[in-house]
Amino acid sequence: MQGFFVTGTDTDVGKTVVSAWLLSHLNACYWKPVQAGTEPETDSMTVRRLAELPEDRILPEAYILKEPLSPHEAAKREGISIDMARLHAPVCDRPLVVEGAGGLMVPLNDNAFVIDLAAELHLPVILVARSTLGTINHTLLSLEALRRRGLEIAGVVINGPEMPHNRVAIERYGRAPILAEIPKLERLSRATLRGIEPELDLGELARSAS
Repeated sequence: MQGFFVTGTDTDVGKTVVSAWLLSHLNACYWKPVQAGTEPETDSMTVRRLAELPEDRILPEAYILKEPLSPHEAAKREGISIDMARLHAPVCDRPLVVEGAGGLMVPLNDNAFVIDLAAELHLPVILVARSTLGTINHTLLSLEALRRRGLEIAGVVINGPEMPHNRVAIERYGRAPILAEIPKLERLSRATLRGIEPELDLGELARSAS
């Protein structure tokens, strides 16, 4: 299977925007295995709208949970437990962009974390990081966690105002390539996202997992 697993150093760092950015550059499908929070719209709805994808390129979630909480807690409040056996990648005849929930160590149930899902899917991981203060620590910790599990790191996408010193530190100490820097955009759309060119060949990176 070709594609990427998109995760973040924290919640609200821009995973969904980065997923839409990837899909604006790749002829791929999108899958959000576990959606926690449905207002004002789900991440699948946001990605479809921003990347202007046809409906068949958005694959159905395994779980849609109402509360915008850690998946394990959102599921608990609905009286269910997330079954990892249901989180097998759906069939797709093109590369697959999978968006995780929160960061790598967010629990999915009593025994599994988002990083365990990433390991099971065997896709190169794209780590989304904010550009501002605190990002070096969060990014390096996340990269270390990925390496300890032996997961392939495709690279880092940095979101937010340009902070060259933070980028340099992430590249130097994290030993990971920067795939793109996405500034705060006045208008989010397929056109503005396509205007941000990847710094490496995304198609080649996606194929490396096949």
